[in-house]
Amino acid sequence: MEYREIGKTGIKVSNISFGASSLGGVFHSLKEETGIQAVYTAIDNGINFIDVSPYYGHLKAEIVLGKALKNLDRNRYYLSTKVGRYGKDGINYWDYSAKKAKESVSESMDRLNVDYIDIINIHDIEFADLEQVCNETLPVLVELRSKGIVGHVGITNLNLRHFKYVIEHVPAGTVESILSFCHYTLNDDSIVDYLDFFESNNIGVINASPYSMGLLTERGIPDWHPAPEALKRLSVKAVEYCKSKGVAIEQLAVSFAVHNPRIATTLFSTTNPENVLKTIQYANTALDEELLKEVQKIFEPGYRDTWVNS
Repeated sequence: MEYREIGKTGIKVSNISFGASSLGGVFHSLKEETGIQAVYTAIDNGINFIDVSPYYGHLKAEIVLGKALKNLDRNRYYLSTKVGRYGKDGINYWDYSAKKAKESVSESMDRLNVDYIDIINIHDIEFADLEQVCNETLPVLVELRSKGIVGHVGITNLNLRHFKYVIEHVPAGTVESILSFCHYTLNDDSIVDYLDFFESNNIGVINASPYSMGLLTERGIPDWHPAPEALKRLSVKAVEYCKSKGVAIEQLAVSFAVHNPRIATTLFSTTNPENVLKTIQYANTALDEELLKEVQKIFEPGYRDTWVNS
């Protein structure tokens, strides 16, 4: 397992990391005990970074993860959670106020059975008033950082340009990491255009969803996937092409996602311990540069095509 520092935080994380969204039953139903075992499998096999949110499963992911963390030494992992995006009674809602952020951090720590959060993120800032993020949400998280309640402050987002806006409109050192999803994958590497900017501001990069939320899997594209139909058709072609070469597209997707040393880590999510081991194996597999070129050529008509978050 390779370990890389997130920006200048001093946190060295495994280049493949555990995203706990699946513990909330976000994508598929789960057996709680199996999900907890998936967490243990990840930690026991070198993964040392876990990301979660109160939004995932509308608190369920944090609750299930907390049951797993109760039995793990705190020095075996770094933990990231979020504020700003929530859900209740099956309804999504957003609240980026300072008051809610403070309450949310405290409540997350209770659910997670921890007394310290390594990275606290503002969740999906594309849904927020960016002025509120800059002038209210981030300052209260910096206050929590100064008190030692959280270690570091980050932001997450689908729209890359929002990262730049926020970072340029807050004091230097406010934002220490960004978490971007679906923008460093076989079909979309657009985050590379921002890496110089992030590095010049000492900001670490966390990548998520190497499978593009299910576009890049042999299982098939989920019905709910928001990608344009043309991109879905290209994805099917890419999956079949990899199969014809005797390689699972999942392996190529993960080995591509983790090969860039400028990206600290890539988050994947599963409740299946076997899939944890398989993903770690993919991360340790050398990137097939020739197959990568062929697959990216398939995606060329829709390369970097994206979609609206929901």
